[in-house]
Amino acid sequence: MNGNHQSKTHVFFSPTKITVGLNAACQVAQEVKQFGGSRVLIVTDPGVVAADLIKPIETSLNSGDITYVVYKGVEPEPPSRVIDQGAEIFQVEGCDLVLGVGGGSSLDVAKGISILAANKGKILDYCGVDQVPLNGAPMILMPTTAGTGSEVTRVLVLTDEEQNTKNVVFTPYALANAAIVDPLLTLSMPPSVTADTGMDAMVHAIETYVSMNATVFSDIFAENAIQLIADYLPVAWAKGSNTEARYNMSLAATLAGLAFGSGGLGAVHALAYPLGTEYHMTHGRTNAIMLPHVMQYNIPGSPERYARIAELMGKDIEGYGLLEAADLAVESIRELLDTIHVSCQIKDYGIPEADLPKLAEGAMKQARLFVPNPRDLNQEDVASIYREAY
Repeated sequence: MNGNHQSKTHVFFSPTKITVGLNAACQVAQEVKQFGGSRVLIVTDPGVVAADLIKPIETSLNSGDITYVVYKGVEPEPPSRVIDQGAEIFQVEGCDLVLGVGGGSSLDVAKGISILAANKGKILDYCGVDQVPLNGAPMILMPTTAGTGSEVTRVLVLTDEEQNTKNVVFTPYALANAAIVDPLLTLSMPPSVTADTGMDAMVHAIETYVSMNATVFSDIFAENAIQLIADYLPVAWAKGSNTEARYNMSLAATLAGLAFGSGGLGAVHALAYPLGTEYHMTHGRTNAIMLPHVMQYNIPGSPERYARIAELMGKDIEGYGLLEAADLAVESIRELLDTIHVSCQIKDYGIPEADLPKLAEGAMKQARLFVPNPRDLNQEDVASIYREAY
């Protein structure tokens, strides 16, 4: 543990129930009934519908005589209006349970709709920590990517289009009543999405593991997730139909979500945000780009932890000094990124060098994420990490 863990209070958040298994999607009707649902709003995006991923879910609901309405208006990095529109449909259609199916964006939109089912106004009214007064509609979340871990966390991230900022709602009411993780729903992810979402999960696990807010709970989940992702992300990327790899990546993403749900994130996310909002890159990709550079910067703040990460990723650290062993963690991440063809140099994404100061300014707006980071940062430090990453 970072510091003396007995002097700290440790909190663990999770859904009431998590089901992980091949074909688990077929059980959705009985879950809906368990939470008293009779008319379900399925919240998803056009891609999930086009890939026929809601077919097994619809089959299950039909066999249980449960009526449903499909709302497929989810957009990436979801704008707040998408949540507000969905909440309106939920009311107008007389729905009584929200079923989120998709990547992190769909699951976050589902959380927002559930909250607005019981709380008036718009979702932007509830940004911040514990600003939601009432528990919302019952909610079941089913991921179709192995990345965000959103199915098990109490946060939802949305875009304020007027301000062009990412806003976060933290509330225990964003926790699902049930998370159903069916790795078969992830089989159709193309290699690039597999890579981006897999690295998103890796960042969750690593950031939480080295965080000053790490807990006795987050450590257990983060270590397992790091090891699984190191072993199985290359396989899932290389062969999308490999169910063993998909199963282990789905499990790892859920474990990483449980880890950061109790331990929290750090500077990688802060520096990744402006890349996402300015250049409309995926959350997973921006995290992947910044990960090795922030790790390198952070090593002096938590060398034992980084050395342990190297070990979890398969490096033999026997005979190495602590800092050298910690360096091997950065090397492992770079090797993983090379294997799955993800560049961690900003210039490879057509971003002009002249934009770096703007990025540094954007990252400073996320300074709340610097607090738990193992090494302090000021604007000059942030600028130098971006230069290094360029």
